[in-house]
Amino acid sequence: MAGSSPYQGRGSLRGHPRKVGPAFGIVYKVRPFSITITTPAYRRRASLPRKQEYAIVGQVQEWLERYLEVESLFGEPHRFALPRDLERRVASLDDVERVALALRRRWDLGLGPIESLVEVLEAQGIKVGLVEGHDDFDALTLWANGEIPVIVVKRGLPGDRQRFNLAHELGHLVLETTGEVDAEKAAYRFAGAFLVPAPTARLELGTQRQSLSLYELHLLKHKYGLSMQAWIYRAKDLHILSPAAAERLFRRFRREGWHRREPGDPIPPEEPGRMKRLVLRALAEDLISESRAAELLGTPLERFWHEEARQHDGFPVAVRC
Repeated sequence: MAGSSPYQGRGSLRGHPRKVGPAFGIVYKVRPFSITITTPAYRRRASLPRKQEYAIVGQVQEWLERYLEVESLFGEPHRFALPRDLERRVASLDDVERVALALRRRWDLGLGPIESLVEVLEAQGIKVGLVEGHDDFDALTLWANGEIPVIVVKRGLPGDRQRFNLAHELGHLVLETTGEVDAEKAAYRFAGAFLVPAPTARLELGTQRQSLSLYELHLLKHKYGLSMQAWIYRAKDLHILSPAAAERLFRRFRREGWHRREPGDPIPPEEPGRMKRLVLRALAEDLISESRAAELLGTPLERFWHEEARQHDGFPVAVRC
């Protein structure tokens, strides 16, 4: 697990809220909208070139224009709002565990595995998108018009890393750090605690362990969508494993090269689906033409249908019923 960041082996920099520009301007004029984009939180290495940063934001802006347009066809969109009774202030990493567990309960997620984290976030009014990115880019949180949270992650990441990045960015949206709590460390802790709450980790691992089996970690990775290395960190954070025992496991991962690519079959990444469903709904209801649907989807309809058929075992290539 090389690098300064726990769990994923990727660096981070959390920037102060600022307007994106000047390469893309401050206010973007879109069809019936005017979008102001701010970037309050980054997950990237400090070496990410400014040009690459602007390119990422440019992709997001173009996609978000289309997303908001199709959403507007169905009236007021579902707005993101955290539960009013959620105590978000954290003065310690133990507080982070509490907030993660409380949010899962408020969102009726229980204590089991989250089948699709993307679907959970989209259901709560968070826009989720995939973009092409620089090698050092993982994920980015944006605000559109100061009220619409947008989380974008690099396309092509393994599913476990993608899910952790999404949960990490959610942590930045949810947590209000106080005292000497480092915001990045808090967001990392939140990500692990949101994907595998403390009671669940203890149920799966027990309350005290000398070590963890490689195959056990692999099975848990696929059950919960959390990397093997992140499971080791969860065990260490919750004092199930001693720091020395955790370090022995991490040394083995580094020695075998598993800190870069974990052994066993990978977890497939999740695909955001809400925007696609809205476009197809609008097309079925004759709210938009086929050509407009293609523009909103960002691809010719024929290609879209054939890709759907390829992904879904030959699903009939038909535009309308």
